[in-house]
Formats: sequence, structure tokens, C-alpha cells
Amino acid sequence: MAELYVKPGNKERGWNDPPQFSYGLQTQTGGPRRTPLTKRVAAPQDGSPRVGHPPPSSKDSRPPPMGTCPATGVEPPSSPVTESEALMEDVLRPLEQALEDCRGHTRKQVYDDISRRLALLQEQWAGGKLSIPVKKRMALLVQELSHHQWDAADDIHRSLMVDHVTEVSQWMVGVKRLIAEKKSLSSEEAEQEKSTVASENQYQASNSLPNLGGSPDSLT
Repeated sequence: MAELYVKPGNKERGWNDPPQFSYGLQTQTGGPRRTPLTKRVAAPQDGSPRVGHPPPSSKDSRPPPMGTCPATGVEPPSSPVTESEALMEDVLRPLEQALEDCRGHTRKQVYDDISRRLALLQEQWAGGKLSIPVKKRMALLVQELSHHQWDAADDIHRSLMVDHVTEVSQWMVGVKRLIAEKKSLSSEEAEQEKSTVASENQYQASNSLPNLGGSPDSLT
């Protein structure tokens, strides 16, 4: 069959010259057929993938190097230390302001003792010696104190002494005394305001009465 594709060569060619193929004969016979590119390839029987994609590089499966963080678009949560400090300021500032309001109405010994207890509260809070339930209840106590809800603030103080006595026993006495002093001050201010309003009303009423007696000159 191979002889059909060989043209008559030069008789004078050497023994090692390559044979000359007939192009026309190849055209007639169509040449060797090739598989069309659009022909669907049957799936292999051994279960191996049909498409010969290269295996994933080992670099893709490596964990990111130390010190790098993938950009996930999610910000890291805020530090609990920062939140604790902010909450501590929200609790201590109103307590210190309430103590300052009582400065001129409270005996110096009581004032100094409350101030010392509040300093101890701040020290234990900053040192991480207070649990989250104690911090939350103290925040509620301060809110009730700021709204002049004395009974509610005293109830929270009592619950802290019952449930967390080991944490709050050293400084809660000062908080209780501060609630009592602030309540007493508020009552005094309310009484003074009532007395002032009553005096003003009496003065206005006396000036609004008509002069029925007339002047001495009008009697002559």
C-alpha cells in the first residue's frame, strides 16, 4: 500500500534519498482521517476526569503566612477592654457627680468615706475583678439614681449585696450611703422649693387685695 503514495523517483538518486510522495494521490484518497473537534468524547470507564485540567497548585492550598489576614470585608470586633472602660466611666461619672452635689450637705467624715469607697470600686473595675452581672446592675442602679428613683436604686443595691456579696461588699456600703444622702438632699431641695413657692404666692395674694379702709385724708 505504501508503494501507491510514492512517485517515481529519480533513478539517479542515492540510496539514502527520501522517497517522493504523490500529493494528488493523497488528495484523491482523502489522506488519513482526523477526528472532528466538535465530536463528543466518550467518558472514560475508569472514572477519571475527561478534561485534562492540571491539578491545583500546592500554593493555593497553603494557609496564609503569619501576620496576614484575608480581606473578608468584616471588621474585627471591638476590644472588650475598651467597652469595659467606657462602661466604667458611664457608671463612675454619675456617682462622682452625685457625691459632689452632696458636698455642702453631708458631713465631711461621711463624704470622705463615700469618696474612698468609690475609688475602691474604680480600682476593682479597672483591675478586672468585677463580673459582667455586677457591671450591668451597677449601670442600672446609676440610671435609677439619675432619675431620682430612690426605691428602685435601693432594690438594685440590695440584690447586689445578696447575689454578689463577695465582689461588692467593700464598696457597696458607700454606694448605699450615697443613695441615702442624695435622696435626703433632693427632699431638702424639694421642701425649700415648696417653701419658696408658698412665700411667693402669699406675697402676690397680699398685694392683690383691694384697699377697703381708704386713706386717712378721705375720712375728713
